[in-house]
Formats: sequence, C-alpha cells, structure tokens
Amino acid sequence: MPGPLHGIKIIELVGIGPCPFAAMMLADMGAEVIRIDRKPTPGAANPFPSLGTKYDVMARGRRSLALDLKNAASREVVLTLLEQADILLEGFRPGVMERLGLGPDTCLARNPTLVYGRITGWGQAGPLSQAAGHDLNYLALSGMLHAMGRADAPPSPPLNLVGDFGGGAMMLAFGVVCAALEARNSGKGQVVDAAMTDGSALLGAMLYGLRAHGSWRDTRGANMLDGGAPFYDTYACRDGKFLAVGAIEPQFYAQLLALSGATDPDFARQWRQEGWPELKAKFATLFATRTRDEWCTLLEGTDACVSPVLDMAEAPAHPHNRARGAFVEIDGVVQPAPAPRFSRTAPEAGAAPATPGQHSEAILADWGWSADAIEKLKTLQVI
Repeated sequence: MPGPLHGIKIIELVGIGPCPFAAMMLADMGAEVIRIDRKPTPGAANPFPSLGTKYDVMARGRRSLALDLKNAASREVVLTLLEQADILLEGFRPGVMERLGLGPDTCLARNPTLVYGRITGWGQAGPLSQAAGHDLNYLALSGMLHAMGRADAPPSPPLNLVGDFGGGAMMLAFGVVCAALEARNSGKGQVVDAAMTDGSALLGAMLYGLRAHGSWRDTRGANMLDGGAPFYDTYACRDGKFLAVGAIEPQFYAQLLALSGATDPDFARQWRQEGWPELKAKFATLFATRTRDEWCTLLEGTDACVSPVLDMAEAPAHPHNRARGAFVEIDGVVQPAPAPRFSRTAPEAGAAPATPGQHSEAILADWGWSADAIEKLKTLQVI
C-alpha cells in the first residue's frame, strides 16, 4: 500500500537544513518529491561534505534534477514542472526567489492551486527578515534557548533539533499539507510562511502557559522540566554512562524509590523545592553505585520512568528500537525510519540519496517532455 501522501507532487528547490528535512518527511509519506539541485560547481567549498552522497540522509527518497536557476531556460523548466505540482518548497532568504523570477506571484500565475511553502529563520517579513542566522539565533529569539541548560552555565545549544527541525521543518511540512487540503476545497493555492522563530516559540506553548500561571521561573535549573527537579534529570553511573530519570508523578516516583533502594527519609519529600539540590546530590551518589546497564536491568521497563542515555551507535541496537523498526539501513547507512506509523498506508524509507542531476532526463520524460525537447535542453546545457 502506498504511503498516505501518494499522488501528491512536490518540487523542492534544494537548500540546507530545514527545507530538505521537510521534503524528506513528505517523501517518506509517499509524496513524489523532485529535488531541483544546483548544477555542481567543481572545486567549490562545501562545509557539509555529506551533501550529494549516500550519507546525505535528508535527501533520501527523491529524484534529482540539476539546473542553474540564474538561466532563463532553467527557470522555464521549473515553471513548467510547477504547472503539474501541488506544492513548492523553498528555503532561501526572503526576496531571492523573486529576484530569480520564481516568486509566488509568478508561480501561482502558472498554477493557481499551487501551495508555495517558504521556510526561513526570521520569517518573510519583520525587522530581522533579511539578516543571516542559524538555528541557535532563532531559538534565542523565541525565549526557549534561555530556559535550556544548567543553572551555573550559559544557555546550552540543543543541537539544531529545536529551531531547524522541530520549529522549522516540521512546521513547514504541517503547513503545506494543511494548505494542500484547503486547496482541494477552495481551488486556490497560497503561500505558507514558516519561520523558525515562530515555530520554536510555538513549541514552548506549555511553558509560556506555566510561566503566566506563575509555575515557571525564568531561571535555568530551577523548574521541574529543566533539570531543577531531582526526579527529572540525568545521572552518571559507575561506568561513566548516564541514566535519564523522569519520575514526575507521585506513584512513579514511589516506584523509583522502592526499586532503587532509596531509603533515606529525605527522598519522600518529592515536592519540597528548597530541598531539591540536596536530593539531587543524594540521587547522584546512589546512581554512581552501579553501572548504567545494571540500573537498566533493575529499572528499565518499569513505571520508575528510567531509561539509558544511548549514543547514536547504541540507539539503533536497543531492543525496543529494533522491535519497532525505528531505524533502517539504506545503502549501508543506518538512519531513522519514517515516522509516525499508519495502520493502513504504511510509509517506507525511499531510495538512497541521489547525486545532483542523477535523474534529470528521466524526470522530464515522466513529467511530459518529449525526447526532442529533452535533447534540446541538453544541447543548450540546461541539463
């Protein structure tokens, strides 16, 4: 059975970071996503050496057409493809697509039902919209970065998971699918403006609510979910590996105490916040008495809410991840499997990432170009 987005046709103008991740998600779900890659430039500097190789995991499941978008004939190829497409994805700085002659007005004139998905850090408008930036900058502006890290240290970068992928790519994927559903009813396309600052702030909705209620302090390491609570933190074990402890509810905390042998009466005062630093020190001493795997044998799978902190070599081999098929191997590269799960239209991870331009002729033929038209594009060095 094809994935749930089977029949949806998407054009992705390739960039880095969140736009390819959103395209990967949509391709994983069965959409036909065509990557418009830049024509390779020999000797060009590349800060991301995995790009264009089998290790470029976010490029999986799509065919590639390489074009020089500064060339008018190449832009006409894109516009002709868009006449048949449901969705366009682009992640350039605001104004770049307009300067290329591929802005929303031009594209929607060719296909009025097109969903034009745009992803940037700051958004298409606003005082910072033209400024450069990266995940960390966008997360900082959302109010979320300030809350991350230890009390005695600066805010800690959470990789680029929150801004680029959670607040950016996933919001873009969600937005274009919403707009495509709406277009089926209205017959009209529209622009989806996904900004990583907006999405990162949205991910903090619960915390903003807690703060307004007075239940969250603007001090790192002083709250229930930021490492301030002794029952919601990570602890080093005897072998230097770590456990994640998340026993928030009283019944789960009680099981943690019972199974771990935490008999000190102070442990019973779970919600006395002024005593949290002392309890954290006592838990640290307790968990240092066994190895991580010894603790997992005792606690993992119980309602004590304890899990091993796995590295990226260990995670794919964990029995739960293996049973769920949470990781797959494509062309020798272990990588996360598509998510979420569907009971009937189960998605599958697609083919290994394509090299730029690998499928140029096949894509054009499949999308209606004649052999003569393709040969002319080759003669003009458009493809």
